[in-house]
Amino acid sequence: MTPQHPTPEYLERCRLAMAAEQTKSLAETNNWSHVDKHQVHLAWDALYKELAPLLDGAQPSSSEIQTLIARHYSIASRFYPPSREAYIGMALFYQDNPDMKTFHNAYHPKMVDFLNEAIFTYAQNQL
Repeated sequence: MTPQHPTPEYLERCRLAMAAEQTKSLAETNNWSHVDKHQVHLAWDALYKELAPLLDGAQPSSSEIQTLIARHYSIASRFYPPSREAYIGMALFYQDNPDMKTFHNAYHPKMVDFLNEAIFTYAQNQL
């Protein structure tokens, strides 16, 4: 298990894990042809709308938030079940990619930072 404050090297390993697992999954599934992408986006939209009002009063590690993050992981797993590091890499991608950051923060200005911490917690405890 990594420390609560991961090193830059660990975070880079997570970014690389996500990229590698995603590339492999895309190649093996004909660009995720098995996924109903419209339904996935509806599921994430519903989740983010449920999560956004909780951000100002909840801790990312709370059981309520972790239950929602379990749903997030389940939705992400429709594409492929990411490893611990790849799932953390996904949260980092939300933070690093300007379009993803804008998309997520449209639900709440702190959504990306909150997801980053909540996903890290979930990954460390559940994956």
